[in-house]
Amino acid sequence: MTIKQSVVALLVVALLVALPYLVSESMTNAAIQMLIAALFATAFSLLCGQAGMLSFGHAAYFGLGSFAAVHAMNAFGGEGLLPTPLLPLAGAGVGLLSGLVAGWFSTKRTGVYFAMITLALAELLHALAPHLKGTFGGEAGVSSFRMPAWGFDFGSTTEVYYLALAWVVGSILLLFLLTLTPFGRVTVGLRENTHRLRFLGYNVHVLGTLVFAISAMFAGIAGALQAINIEAANYVVFEAGISTAVVLNSFIGGVGTFFGPAIGAAAMTFFGHVTSDVTRSWLLYQGLIFVLVMMFLPRGLVGEAVERFRNPKGTGISLGHALGRLVALLVTAAGTIMIVELVQRFFSSDYKALASAGNWPPVTFLGREWLPFAVSTWLIPLALFAAGIALLTIVNRHRAKAKGEA
Repeated sequence: MTIKQSVVALLVVALLVALPYLVSESMTNAAIQMLIAALFATAFSLLCGQAGMLSFGHAAYFGLGSFAAVHAMNAFGGEGLLPTPLLPLAGAGVGLLSGLVAGWFSTKRTGVYFAMITLALAELLHALAPHLKGTFGGEAGVSSFRMPAWGFDFGSTTEVYYLALAWVVGSILLLFLLTLTPFGRVTVGLRENTHRLRFLGYNVHVLGTLVFAISAMFAGIAGALQAINIEAANYVVFEAGISTAVVLNSFIGGVGTFFGPAIGAAAMTFFGHVTSDVTRSWLLYQGLIFVLVMMFLPRGLVGEAVERFRNPKGTGISLGHALGRLVALLVTAAGTIMIVELVQRFFSSDYKALASAGNWPPVTFLGREWLPFAVSTWLIPLALFAAGIALLTIVNRHRAKAKGEA
């Protein structure tokens, strides 16, 4: 890490330390979720980005770490061998052990088969968890309370935030240092050329199992922090949606860079926190963001930014073309959002109840009223969408022409 990068990292940490005094308690709680998501994505990226093994079942180790922390809270009462600040160690231990077992079976295969095995194991755990009430608490889950330790009562959101911050920064630092070790460099061979690793005398299966277990261990720490934050764990934490979210968030940030997945996960968690109170379609927008990023920024947000910074001429796109593409995407997004929100309102159960009585009242959106059968209601968003697509086509053609002339 260069001096400039070290300074930037220190400034980011300083900002994170000061954050609870700059924002509201609600935003501090959102920041805790962002930190946890960032660690989870970084742990996943060790397996996917560093070693090239795409897991569709990482929620299993996140969830096991969550339950391990809750049971440790109940068993030790926040004192003894595992006081509250050290509870994530329980998640780390369970994540490591479960990762060793699951990784031993999963890494016997590669590619799509590996991904399907990880998904099957996670879904098996999700299906069994409600029936293992002694361990997972059934439908109600398992709850506990954060207990005082080391002079802190951990009753406030701020204290929980600093606990999460310490663990997340420390864990991400360890993962970063791991990538600089000989072991970390060898794991890249799992992604690039396993035949060469075998030729050099490495046991690819054992190496893959170790990487899987380490990734699961840090996912378990993230799950434990989640349990400490909400003081509970429920079997829904094993749902496939959580595994899917960490995959999407990591690719949005850019799995080709170390910090990309963390930034992508934090950004999308913040996006969900802000938009979930505004619209019911926020998950759809997250999916659209993923599609757009993969179409136009295949390296991810951070990956593309790093590539452009390192080689501004090699990206093949001028500032004017970039701005034109940005404007086109914003216009297209405006039309898309209008269509989605109007459709969602007109087809909601509440509106259907009014319509069944023969009443077709207008709905309110963007400070004005929209009638379902008015031409302008659908003409405006469709015109915006079409204009955005047309502008994007023009920009792309102009860029292709400029490259041809060059």
